[in-house]
Amino acid sequence: MTELRVGQGFDVHPFSTDPARPLILGGVVFEGASGLVGHSDADAVAHAITDAVLGAAGLGDIGEHFPDTDPTWKGADSLKLLAAAVELVHSHGWRITNIDTTVVLEAPKLVPYKAQMKERLEAVVSAPVSVKAKRAEGLGALGRREGIACFAVVLLERA
Repeated sequence: MTELRVGQGFDVHPFSTDPARPLILGGVVFEGASGLVGHSDADAVAHAITDAVLGAAGLGDIGEHFPDTDPTWKGADSLKLLAAAVELVHSHGWRITNIDTTVVLEAPKLVPYKAQMKERLEAVVSAPVSVKAKRAEGLGALGRREGIACFAVVLLERA
């Protein structure tokens, strides 16, 4: 019988007031969009996936492995953090079967970037990744365009 594990991840970041801060989601730079506040590059999609991958393998969370109190991770490329998490999961005998993400944002539109995000993420995790977008329909902080959130689910299989 195949051993399977499911993990979920979540991340949320407010928009930055720094006009030089780029918006990065799924490893893709959204030209002309306001960036997110964060210790690393604040890629909410990569962070949610990293948490899902680590959690499914029982290896903690992103904050344990890449704490925002450690200057090593200041401005870090979140795809590199995800790659390190994937390597750790592999070293514990797991492989990623697939990942499903939902990005919650009012703006910018995700559609023009989804294929590139999927491609970048799949290159890191070596598994299928789906990227979906949902609006908060004007409700709460996300609906008021104060930030972006992402949910991720991963399925691991014993290698």
